[in-house]
Amino acid sequence: MTVIKTLTPNHTATRILKTLSAILLVLVMGPVATLSAQAEKPAAKEDTPAPVEVEKTPSTDDVEAQSAKAQAPKKFKVIFELSTGDVEIEVARKLAPLGVDQFYQAVNDGFYDECRFFRVVKGFVVQFGINGDPKVQQKWKDHPIKDDPVLFSNSKGTICFATSGPDTRTTQMFINLSDNSRLNKLGFAAFGRVNKGIEHIEAITDEYGEQPQQDRIQTEGNTYLKEDFPKMDYIKRAYVVGRDSKAK
Repeated sequence: MTVIKTLTPNHTATRILKTLSAILLVLVMGPVATLSAQAEKPAAKEDTPAPVEVEKTPSTDDVEAQSAKAQAPKKFKVIFELSTGDVEIEVARKLAPLGVDQFYQAVNDGFYDECRFFRVVKGFVVQFGINGDPKVQQKWKDHPIKDDPVLFSNSKGTICFATSGPDTRTTQMFINLSDNSRLNKLGFAAFGRVNKGIEHIEAITDEYGEQPQQDRIQTEGNTYLKEDFPKMDYIKRAYVVGRDSKAK
C-alpha cells in the first residue's frame, strides 16, 4: 500500500520560510563573494628597467678597487654626444654618493663612448651602459657597488642606475622619459637630470624596443648590435665638462 503524506498548513509554511531564507542568503552573499575575489587578485607587475646581470660576489680585491676610486665633485656636468644630438646632464653627488662616484669614474675612463641604447620603451625609459668591448665590460661587471638611499625622485629627464636587486649596480643606467616616481619605492636612486637636450633623448629610436639580448651584448659587444640593429642610436662620446680639452 502506498502511503501519501499530507502536509499540514504548519509544515507548508515552514518549508516556504526555509526556501525564502536560502534565496535571500544567495542574494546578499553573492556581491560580497565577488568583491572578495577581486580584492585578492594580484596587482599587475610594475614596469621596471631591465635587470642587470651580475655573476660575481665582490672579493677583497674588488673592495680595494672600489675604495681607490676618485671621489666625484659635489656638482658637475657631463656631455653626452649622441647620434641624435648633444645632451648636458647635471649631477649632484649628495643625491647618491656611491653611484655618482661610479658614474664619474666611468665617464672619465671613456666607458660610455660608443655605448648603444639597447632598450627603449616609449614613454618610460631609454637604457644603456654595456660597453661595446666585452673585455672592458667584464671588468666593470665584476665590481658592483652598494646601494644609495633614494633621495631624488625619478621624474622625467632624470638619470639612474639599473639594477638586478640589492647592491648590484655596475654601469648600466637609464634616463626617464616620463614621471616614473613609482620607481622610488623600488630602490632606484636617481642622481642627476638632463639639463639641456632632452629633445635629443626623446629622439632616440624605439624601433628595436626590447629586442636586443643582454647576454649577447655582454659577450659579443657592439659587433652584435651593429650587425643586428644598424639604426640603433648611441653615445659617440661622453665627458665631464672642464676635464676634457675638447669640451665645448
